[in-house]
Amino acid sequence: MTGFLFELSFWLAAPVWLLMIFAPGWSATARIAGSPLTVVPVLLVYLALAIPVFPELWTAVSRPDLDAFRELTALADGAGAVWVQVIAWDLLIGQWMYREARRLGISALLMGPLLAFTILLSPFGLLLFLGLRAWSSRRATRDGFAVAVSGGPRN
Repeated sequence: MTGFLFELSFWLAAPVWLLMIFAPGWSATARIAGSPLTVVPVLLVYLALAIPVFPELWTAVSRPDLDAFRELTALADGAGAVWVQVIAWDLLIGQWMYREARRLGISALLMGPLLAFTILLSPFGLLLFLGLRAWSSRRATRDGFAVAVSGGPRN
């Protein structure tokens, strides 16, 4: 059962990722990616894995200790729960990145590969996006200032 739940968590998140990567301009994608409820099915899988190992989970999070974390992840349900938590948070991070990129006008051709990278290595993907976001915001502020000063758009 643990293996099934482990795999199910990915398949519950995958449709949202696929929409953000392959159909970023579709209005339904914006609505779906704008909802935090997309993560609820994944969190239900998390509960199914976390509840049986709750004492070990509680020990690992209430008194952070590497050995306690090792003991938790040595249990199939413990490792599965940690993985499903990662899937859930990665999805929320990806949704935020998608919305921010749309707000800032960052190209979907750039964001698609970045979102795919974020599925695999979310901390690296998030750091890259934060740099891209800062650069885009700085550029937008500079261009906006130029428009305000000149009274029209820059050519």
